[in-house]
Amino acid sequence: MSSIYEKYQLKPVINASGRMTILGVSTPQPEVVAAVNLGLNHYFEMQDLVDQTGAYIAGLLGVESAVVVSCASAGIAQAVAAVIIKDDADLLLNLHAKPIHGPCEIVLAKGHNVNYGAPVATMVALGGGKVVEAGWANECSAEQLAAVITPNTAAILYIKSHHTVQKSMLSVAEAVAVAKSHGLPLIVDAAAEEDLRLYYQLGADLVIYSGAKAIEGPSSGLVLGREQYVAWVKKQGKGIGRAMKVGKEGILGLTCAIETYLLREKESGEQMVAKMRPFIAALNEMHGISAKVVWDGAGRDIARTEIAFDQAALGRSAVEMVAALKGGPIAIYFREYKANEGKVEVDVRSVSDSQLVTISEQIQQLLKEK
Repeated sequence: MSSIYEKYQLKPVINASGRMTILGVSTPQPEVVAAVNLGLNHYFEMQDLVDQTGAYIAGLLGVESAVVVSCASAGIAQAVAAVIIKDDADLLLNLHAKPIHGPCEIVLAKGHNVNYGAPVATMVALGGGKVVEAGWANECSAEQLAAVITPNTAAILYIKSHHTVQKSMLSVAEAVAVAKSHGLPLIVDAAAEEDLRLYYQLGADLVIYSGAKAIEGPSSGLVLGREQYVAWVKKQGKGIGRAMKVGKEGILGLTCAIETYLLREKESGEQMVAKMRPFIAALNEMHGISAKVVWDGAGRDIARTEIAFDQAALGRSAVEMVAALKGGPIAIYFREYKANEGKVEVDVRSVSDSQLVTISEQIQQLLKEK
């Protein structure tokens, strides 16, 4: 493995930020890698592969239908296009070349209109939709969501993510109720979520997952939901989906990853806490640094280490410390959302015990260089 870094002059990385796209997301299990290799070395009738694997995944999850796509972002764009185009063969081929005469507005909470690495609104626009925001940046109730629905509304979009505003936001179940009362489909972007059945069971019509995050598959995405809506998503392969097609290796790799994911015993938050204890103890011995356990802001069973940097004691801000650790001989990446407040988080799911030691040693080395 080291030869790859040497050959292409790549810097080794410790990923303490979680399942992040900028670092390659995750490292699949050997059986998933084998499925990818099998896909690369065989031919298939691609539509047959799409249909049969989708049906197989739907059976595993107990949903009406499913389809593998290239990533969760592609899933958003194609889901939006699906609810706008439906069975319109001309609009399928000319989505961005002709005016859309039917409903094309996609309603979502203002606090859900975020940039997760790319803007949600960009993916909606790619699918031919126009974002209509409901509520305020720090508040959206079911009533506020319903208030902006008009005859031009094509769907409601709900973003279930740590990137979104968490407080004073309606739940998925409340969004389902609003959608059903207005005869509209509900699309849930659940890219990094761990429960592959929950939002469908709550009543969402289309649910989108990243194949490479919690599921730990290859770069891919999964769209599941009601049969008619998934069928319309599949049609996008002859429209905008052509530019975001997934290969045979991604389809087979994700299908295998879902199988193993459903059977695998998942690491609990308490197990993560146990793993972090020596690391936290080592950090708390350092001058100007304090560390503690924090829990996932989006409600998942994920524990992380929060590191607080005392700028007055250290002579460096958290932002400067983070930049220095990224720029070291081994690039160390944290969750930096609160760096401007002097805090970062360490996600240990993709970090070994020895790498935790390396992180603490690199921080200690920076303190000596003050």
